[in-house]
Amino acid sequence: MSPSRILRTGTVTRSCFRCLFAVALIAVPLVSSRAQVPKSVSTVTLDRVVAVVNRQVILESDIEDEFRLSVLDPSRAGMSHMTPQQALQRLISRTLIQQQIRQEDIDAAKPDPGEISARLNEIRNELPACVRSNCSSEPGWKAFLAANNLTPEHIDTYLRNRIEVLRFIEMRFRQGIRIAPEDIEAYYREKLVPLYPPDQSPPPLDQVAPRIEEILLQQQVNALFDDWLKNLEKQGEIEVLDSSLEPDAGQGAAKR
Repeated sequence: MSPSRILRTGTVTRSCFRCLFAVALIAVPLVSSRAQVPKSVSTVTLDRVVAVVNRQVILESDIEDEFRLSVLDPSRAGMSHMTPQQALQRLISRTLIQQQIRQEDIDAAKPDPGEISARLNEIRNELPACVRSNCSSEPGWKAFLAANNLTPEHIDTYLRNRIEVLRFIEMRFRQGIRIAPEDIEAYYREKLVPLYPPDQSPPPLDQVAPRIEEILLQQQVNALFDDWLKNLEKQGEIEVLDSSLEPDAGQGAAKR
C-alpha cells in the first residue's frame, strides 16, 4: 500500500492535530505538579496514537488487538506470525472500508444477532485452532479465550466488523457481474481437468459448473474491490506516526 503521506515519529500535520490534541487531554490529570502526586501512585502508561486515517486515529492497543484476533482468521492457518506492519495495514484498510460504509449509510450491511451467533458457532466448531482446544464445550472455549488473551467482547466486535465488511463488499461489487458460459468451460478445461491424473476421469462439466461460476465471481469481486481500495488509499489522508510501522517496499494493501 502507498499511503498518501508517511510521517516520521513525532511529526504531526495540521489535519490530525485535533485528533492528537483530544487524546492528549486524557493525560492532563496525570501530569500535574510532582508535589500534588502521592509517592505511592505508580506511573501510568497511556495508549499511543500510531496512525491517523482521515482524522480517525489508530492506537497501539488496536495493533495489539489485531495480533490477538488473528488466531480467529482461518486464512492465516500455517502462515508465519503477523508483523506489526501487516497488522497496521489491515487496520488502515478496514478503517477506510468502514468509513465508506458510514458515508454511504448502508444499514443493510449491519449484521443481525442470528448471523453473529451462527458465525460464532462456526468458529467454535470448525476453526482448526478451536477444534484442537475443544472450543465446542464451555470449559474449552473459556480456556481458548484465556490462552489468547481474548474476551467475549473482543469476539463479538470482531464478528460484527468482519460480517459488516464482507456484506458490504458483496453488496457493492457482486451485483451486476455475469459469468459467461464460455468462461466456465475455459476454466474447466484449463484449470480443473489438468488436476486429474490420466487414469482418473474428472467430474462432468454440468456437475461442477455452479462451483466454477462461484470461483470466477469471487475473482472478479476481489479484483474490483482491490482497485476500489487502492483508490481510497490514494484519495485519503493516511499518516503513520511511528516510523517502525512504515510498510516495507512493495507491500500491498492489507485485506479485510
